[in-house]
Amino acid sequence: MTQAYIDGLLALAVAQARAVKIPVSRDICPQVRLNRRARTRFGCCIRREGRYTIELSAKLAEEGREEAVLQVLAHEVLHTCWGCSNHGARWKGYAQRMNEAYGYHIRRTDNYDKLGIEDDRPVRYWVVCARCGRRIPRMKRSPLVDHPERYRCACGGTLGVERAGNSQPENGKI
Repeated sequence: MTQAYIDGLLALAVAQARAVKIPVSRDICPQVRLNRRARTRFGCCIRREGRYTIELSAKLAEEGREEAVLQVLAHEVLHTCWGCSNHGARWKGYAQRMNEAYGYHIRRTDNYDKLGIEDDRPVRYWVVCARCGRRIPRMKRSPLVDHPERYRCACGGTLGVERAGNSQPENGKI
């Protein structure tokens, strides 16, 4: 997608929000900033000196479907509303209004799979459920990777950790 096309999608997201009476800011920069370094964040709303700039992952802009890009832009536009710098009740209410009006699936967070783009980040660890076998990729160390015994799978099973490319559990876990 070209820069002009993405900027047009931003204008559409703003117009849609206003059409359903969501009080988005009038001080949104009309140009979307593309972030080439973003790996885990698809969009960002930055406020400086009372003006908002919407940032979008270059990967999403290059590989994502139009619907996915528009949804992420709409998510970020909602952050320009008064009292919506976080994902609190007011923001959630506006997100629900957009979802119902336009068929979006705006939520607090999204992932590569739901947005329809390939996750090419290198997997270093696999968190594995001993009960159901679910394998959860992790790209870096975290409390979950260091202490899987403190957590449970959605099925209630215990978790263990494997290093990627290695079928042996790390630290004898699993």
